[in-house]
Amino acid sequence: MKDPVTTITGITYDRESIEQWLITGRNTSCPVTQQPLPRDSDLTPNHTLRRLIQAWCTENASLGVDRIPTPKPSLDRLHFLKLIKELQHPDSKMKALRELDLLAANNERNRKYMAEAGVSKAMLLFIVNCFEEDSVNGLEEALSVLFFIRIPSAEAKLFSKENHQIVKSLIWVLGCEFKTQLMAKSHAVLTLKTIIETASSILLERLEPQFFEMIVGVLKQGNRVTQQGMNAALHVLLDVCPWGRNRLMMVESGAVSALIELELGSPEKRVTELILGVLFHLCSCADGRAEFLSHKGGLAVVTKRIMRVSPTADDRAVLILSLISKFSATNSVVHEMLDVGTVTKLCMLLQVDCATYLKEKAMEIVRSHFNEWQKFPCTDKTLLTRYIQ
Repeated sequence: MKDPVTTITGITYDRESIEQWLITGRNTSCPVTQQPLPRDSDLTPNHTLRRLIQAWCTENASLGVDRIPTPKPSLDRLHFLKLIKELQHPDSKMKALRELDLLAANNERNRKYMAEAGVSKAMLLFIVNCFEEDSVNGLEEALSVLFFIRIPSAEAKLFSKENHQIVKSLIWVLGCEFKTQLMAKSHAVLTLKTIIETASSILLERLEPQFFEMIVGVLKQGNRVTQQGMNAALHVLLDVCPWGRNRLMMVESGAVSALIELELGSPEKRVTELILGVLFHLCSCADGRAEFLSHKGGLAVVTKRIMRVSPTADDRAVLILSLISKFSATNSVVHEMLDVGTVTKLCMLLQVDCATYLKEKAMEIVRSHFNEWQKFPCTDKTLLTRYIQ
């Protein structure tokens, strides 16, 4: 223990540990007594135990034990309200931002008070002001604070309604240069993901081409963001896919090729599911299918992922192949499906235990092109015939 505190149940814990338990855990009972322990419970410093611990550390200093420092007084909501006010003054702005960043990274208690004080809204407003003034000074700190405290969904939804500039501001941030380029841009994409998840349909229907160019740019230059940032960029694309206008702009920005190239790198399961989800939406339009088929690795990589990743990936991969089969099955495409093993994979899918509708989709594809595929000497006609009768 570094900072022993006693709860209302009479049990002493380390402050950081019990605060983490209360703030982030679903169970708000005392770990020892199982008695109810409200999240806003008073935690009384146990000075006697802390002094005993410090004395023990001093006695064992020769064994390499460091003495724990006396804890500083706990901060409260009022302290963070004061820092928010200091953001309004040019002379104190940077100092306040650096302190907020440091305190946000420090512990869960600080992050709780920051959320209550409205720090996330203050940081979003700061980012919009930076965009309007074309200044990057303080952006890295503001984005870092947002990363640590997480914007509550209700607050993000309300802010995007009141200030439509936030999306343009975050897209602008992705085009800026920073000292800590990797983290700043990753934090920007993660913040954008939170905003897009809660944004109104009116906002999502009015996205501009630059929005998609910057997000696709993140996918193309994966080494400029963290894996978490990359996943957030994919989530953003998936969230805006339902609108046909957005799908066309995504295709025009090179999203299809970027997604296929990303998938060819054999990413982790969740990334593959996101990629296939976006590709499915893009293949629902003619331009998207044309871009997909123009990439030499498109059909091959989608086929390869079937039965190798997850049921979700199987679902999305088969739906992509179904769209290609139904709307873009030229002779060359039908031949390519045979060459890259699509036919074999579909027949294998029909033999395993999977969702009925998925088998029906696979059957539909096989039946659609059976006459063409059976002409090739490499085709297992017995296997094909079994599934069209």
